[in-house]
Amino acid sequence: MARPIEAAREGVHAFCKAHDSWIIEGCYAGLVEVSLEFNPHLLVLDPGLEQCVSNCLARPWEPHKYATKEEQDEKLSFLLGWIEEYYSRDDDMSLTAHKALFESYAGPKQWLSMLPQSGFILGEDL
Repeated sequence: MARPIEAAREGVHAFCKAHDSWIIEGCYAGLVEVSLEFNPHLLVLDPGLEQCVSNCLARPWEPHKYATKEEQDEKLSFLLGWIEEYYSRDDDMSLTAHKALFESYAGPKQWLSMLPQSGFILGEDL
């Protein structure tokens, strides 16, 4: 069960305040937004749909989450659908939300994209 959003926001703020350096995984744009008060270097990794799907298909069994590899694979179709929808939905965990957050941030930032078979390339600092 997810924590209430305000408790999660307070947790992110307290963590950022208590540490000199950190990395936050940014699935929820609203939680990353809390960290921007600390003027971090905002780095967005955008490998694209094809690479995300490939990564999911190649992921190893995660025994800390699932009793068996088969149980994990039963969730794969849901995960792949969720990833595909990332590019069309507009919730807090969408490309739309991440782009809006990136564009509104005045601090140091970079958007990194991936080209097929060549790895990440440095995107423009907007």
